[in-house]
Amino acid sequence: MEDRREVRVSDGDREAAVARLLAAVDEGRLSLDEYNDRMGRAYTSVTYADLDNLFFDLPSTAPSATPAATATQTRTLTVSTGALPRWLKVVWVLWAAKVALNLAIWVLLSITEGELLYFWPMWVFIPPGAALLALSYAVTMTRPNRS
Repeated sequence: MEDRREVRVSDGDREAAVARLLAAVDEGRLSLDEYNDRMGRAYTSVTYADLDNLFFDLPSTAPSATPAATATQTRTLTVSTGALPRWLKVVWVLWAAKVALNLAIWVLLSITEGELLYFWPMWVFIPPGAALLALSYAVTMTRPNRS
């Protein structure tokens, strides 16, 4: 029988690993930078060995807590990670990248001109941002509650 560490992982396994990493962030065991790094490695992992390496310095189980505290943590985790579908999260990341790029261009142009230029980036990211916010709200309100 082949070693489990050499078996290829599924998308579900990767998602479970990312959820476990997010739980470690909620417990204060990982910083956001560590989480982002490990999340990227989780999504690019191929075998169980790759996934296991993400948790080498984390406890194998969560510390024992009272049932009420566990229920509260679970509800919070569901709201923070399950409120938006993945495609909408990707759109938000793309919008944020567009905002950052346009702000950097505006700052560089203002520096080269020696004065603050008209803040034209607002027309690039405020209308799409408002539309994206409305879409996110609509999707969140129409999705069934995932408990």
